Amino acid sequence: MKALSETDIRASFVNATKGEIARIPLPGLHEVLWSDREYLGWRDHGAPLRGYLVHWVDDRPVGVVLRASSVSMRPGISAMCSLCRTPQPSDQVTLFSAARAGESGRNGNSVGTYICADLACSLIIRITPPKLPMQPDPAEIVARRAQGLLDRVNNFTADVMKTA
Repeated sequence: MKALSETDIRASFVNATKGEIARIPLPGLHEVLWSDREYLGWRDHGAPLRGYLVHWVDDRPVGVVLRASSVSMRPGISAMCSLCRTPQPSDQVTLFSAARAGESGRNGNSVGTYICADLACSLIIRITPPKLPMQPDPAEIVARRAQGLLDRVNNFTADVMKTA
């Protein structure tokens, strides 16, 4: 992923007002390892049900404001993130919704999906499996996971940007 500046991030949001964008708390950008990410995702510590996701689409950053469900899944079951496709305990996966862009979103239309609660899919897919004789090279596995994650993030944000 190419690095993002504060200006890039604030200009990228497709489903928020100018006032909302101005109030978004940004993560510590100097700490981000950009080469190990498909998107930048973070939660708002001041508003625990809010999250943010920004990634590059061609040469333009696209960001969406997310809202986490206030209802948790039943404890003791497994759940799967629909972006990184990693099965995890249910408390580590959350249903996030995003208002659609434009008038459609202002009319209350939204898109939802299950995502890792900490929005750290890029880190999870890089947990390398052990090297085994009958398996592909671990670096190849991580590269395929990264491409799949990027494809699913692109599809999710494209869905958010649909106005009809």
